[in-house]
Amino acid sequence: MSEKRNTKVVTGLVRFSFIKVFNPEIDELTGEKKYSIQLLIPKTDKKTVSAIKKAIEEAKESGREKFWGKSLPKNLYITLRDGDDQTEEDEEKYPERKGHYYLNASSKTAPGVLGKDKLPMQDEEELYSGCYGYASINFYPYDKKGNAGIACGLNNIMKKKDGDPLGGRVSAEKDFEDIEVDDDDDDLFD
Repeated sequence: MSEKRNTKVVTGLVRFSFIKVFNPEIDELTGEKKYSIQLLIPKTDKKTVSAIKKAIEEAKESGREKFWGKSLPKNLYITLRDGDDQTEEDEEKYPERKGHYYLNASSKTAPGVLGKDKLPMQDEEELYSGCYGYASINFYPYDKKGNAGIACGLNNIMKKKDGDPLGGRVSAEKDFEDIEVDDDDDDLFD
C-alpha cells in the first residue's frame, strides 16, 4: 500500500498571470474545460520555492508507486520552469518572468477566489494579470499516451494587492495622468 504524500503548497506572495479562474477554457490536449492560472514565484522566496520542490519530489514518488516503478521516465515533464532560462523570443514576450520561477496550475472545478478582505471576490475585473496574491496548489503525477510528468493542480487563490498589468495594458489613470482637468471646461457645453 502506498503512503499518503504531502504534495500541497500554499505559496508566499506570487504574481498572477494568464488568469482563467472565473470562466474555464477548453484544454487543447484533453478537450476538457479547465480553470487555470500562471504563478510567478520570486526566486528570493526561498520558503515557497523549497516547499514547491519538495512537493514535486513527493509527487515523483507517487508516480513511481502508481506508474513508473524504480526508474522515472527519461522525458519527465515538470511544470516548474525557470524564468531566467527562457528563449530569446519568450524573454521579449514575458520579461516579468526574469528572477522568478513560473508554473501553470489548473483544475476541472472552479477554484475559490478571495479578495484581500478574505471574502469571495465579486468583481472579476479586480483580478488581472499582474496583480499579486497567494495560491493553494498541489502537485501530482500523470502518465497519458506516452506523456509523463508532474502537473500542478489549482485549489484556491487570494488576491493581496494590485500591480502593474502585464501584457502592455496600463490603467486609465496612468494614460491620462499628465492631462490637467479644469473645472471651467464644463462651461463649453452650456
